Order: sequence, then C-alpha cells, then structure tokens
Amino acid sequence: MTPEMIAPLFLALLASFCSTTSAQDANMDRALKLMAETPLIDGHNDLPWQLRKQFNNELNKVDLNTLETTHTNIPKVKKGRLGAQFWSAYVPCDTQYKDAVRQTLEQIDVVHRMCQKYPEVFMFASSSDDILKAFSMNKTASLIGVEGGHSLDSSLGTLRTMYQLGVRYLTLTHSCNTPWADNWRVDQGSDPSEHDGLSPFGKQLIVEMNRLGMLIDLAHVTVRVMNQVLDMSEAPVIFSHSSAYSLCKHSRNVPDEVLLRVKEKKGIVMVNFYNDYVTCRQTATLSDITFDHIKKVAGAEILGFGGDYDGVTRLPEGLEDVSKVPKLVRDSKVNSTKPDDVPIPYDDVQNPCRTSYGYPNAGTSHSFGAAALLLSLAVLTEILAL
Repeated sequence: MTPEMIAPLFLALLASFCSTTSAQDANMDRALKLMAETPLIDGHNDLPWQLRKQFNNELNKVDLNTLETTHTNIPKVKKGRLGAQFWSAYVPCDTQYKDAVRQTLEQIDVVHRMCQKYPEVFMFASSSDDILKAFSMNKTASLIGVEGGHSLDSSLGTLRTMYQLGVRYLTLTHSCNTPWADNWRVDQGSDPSEHDGLSPFGKQLIVEMNRLGMLIDLAHVTVRVMNQVLDMSEAPVIFSHSSAYSLCKHSRNVPDEVLLRVKEKKGIVMVNFYNDYVTCRQTATLSDITFDHIKKVAGAEILGFGGDYDGVTRLPEGLEDVSKVPKLVRDSKVNSTKPDDVPIPYDDVQNPCRTSYGYPNAGTSHSFGAAALLLSLAVLTEILAL
C-alpha cells in the first residue's frame, strides 16, 4: 500500500473514531443529566459484608474515602452517581441454627454506623420520602435488606424487630434451605427439597411481611417458591439481584413465565452484574448486560439495577466497580426512546388518582425529571412503610 493510499485511509478511520467518541460523549452527558434528575436505586451491595470480613466491622480501622480493596468506596459512589442503595445485611448459611441473628444485627448496626460516620455522604433511609430527601441533599440514601431467611431463626418476632431497625426487604433464602423455604440450589439439584417450596410457617411469614410493608425478595429461591409467593402476596415483590434465565440458564436467574407474573404483580427485577449470571461464563463485557430481553418479555417498567458489588468475584469489563455504573446507563436501551415506548393516551387512563406527568397536553406542565422520578420510585412508594 502506497503512502498516497494510507493517508486517506488514516483520515477516514480518524473521522470514524471521532464520530463514535462524540456520540458516546453525548450519550454520557444525557445519562449524567438523567442521573442528576432521578435517583438511581441499586438493589444489592455487599459492602457491609466486606467491612466485617476485612475489618471485623471496626470502622475506626478503615477510611471509606481511601479504601481500595472493595468495589465500593466514597469516591466510587460519588462518581457512580448512586442515588440510593440497599446495603445487604448478609451472614453465611453456616451461621444458621447458631448465631445468625446476632451476626445479622451486627450487620444492620454497621450500616447505621457507616451512615453516622459519613453523614455528608450517606443518609439512612427507610421510606421513599427518605430517598427523595437524601437525593435533594446530594446524599446516597442508604436502605437495608437482609439477605437470607436463616437470619430470622424462624421467628416472626425477629422479623418485626429487624423491621423496626430499618430493614426494608428480606431475601427469603440464601444458598441453603431454611426450616420454612427451599433455596435456589434445589432447582439446580445440589440441595434436596424440604418443603415443596414454602412450609405453612413460610406462608405465614409472607402474610406478616405484607402487613409490615417489608419487601419480599425472591432472588435466591426456587421457581416453586417464586410462584407460591406471587400467588399469595398482596404487595409487589422484587428480585434484588437476579438476571434473565433465558439469556443464562442459571438457577439464580428468573424464567420468562415468572417475569410476566412480576409484571402482573407490579414488581421489579433488579439485574445482577455477576459474570456467571450474565453470560454463564467467567468473562463478560459491559455490552453483555442487556435489558432488552426482560423489556421484551415483561416491559421496561419491571427493570432495575442490582449490581451485587462486593458480593461477587467476577464483573464485566467496563463495570469493574460502582463508579462505572453511568456507563451502563449511557449504553442501556432503557435510556432511549423508541416507537414501541409510546405511552397510552392520557385521556384513556385519566382518573382522580392518576397524575399527568409526561403528558404535555394534559393541562399540567412538569419536568422530565419529575416524571422519571415517579417511575423510579413507583414500587417503593407503594410498599415501603412511610
């Protein structure tokens, strides 16, 4: 190839690169604007477990401004524009029948103490109003989810006490059966079924969670338990950190038929970033995190983020820590407008209990930020106790 031929080719490649970079920059600007107007709520982060594992919860021995051995620290939270986070109060299954309750209380405590130590960054939250308040103050709203029913020691009193301490969701099982519910490993064939889903006590616990206003998290249960809860719960349910089974046939993911039932229940599936649940391989890239399948099956309204940072060992290239989340918002098909997203005409659904956000000709003018905010908080507003 002659020098005369190389020069035009180089210029063409440079022009293409600049055009792509410019488009990416514009999309990132759009994503950051959206995140400045709307709190991104992540369903699951295991930083509290790392604080226990690495520092035995001695917060005086760690500075979250400089900590570099975790996916999450204060600079990463700020760069990641994290509006609200459900911090996981998790303890391993081998604490079951031993000291699971005590250890879980200590994990709840460390979240409270983290908020107290860094009040300029974190604000403890237990309601949708709290999330809005924290967002208005440019702080990360910090909620608690208990990951695993073994943490209750089969006690409704423990459930109620944890609710009073600010816990707003319970993952019914982790990776072990409880005396009242089967875990996901039953579907995989690794554990035997002990209850054919939920026992009578397990069903009683669902009723009590509904009464309290505590979110029911189905992220680690069998498909049988998923369907039993969807049959009986009077409130929307969540999957705090699960992906689509059709894309990666792992028992921790959600089958299409369950996605449809979550839509009917007005619940939410918060997509996990763990490589093994995204691609069923040890490697993945940012582009492998796709919302298209769930959106196609059940609609964009059930989609959420549940990164599972600091609880997994492998994350996609481009999503290595919390700071990278804006890249996913930038690239997400959720962050776009397509013909199939045209909403139903307001006149077709107008009633005294429905607002007109987003409908420019409905007689009320509201900002895009307000409309998006209502969307992001729809589930939480309905089922978190105020």
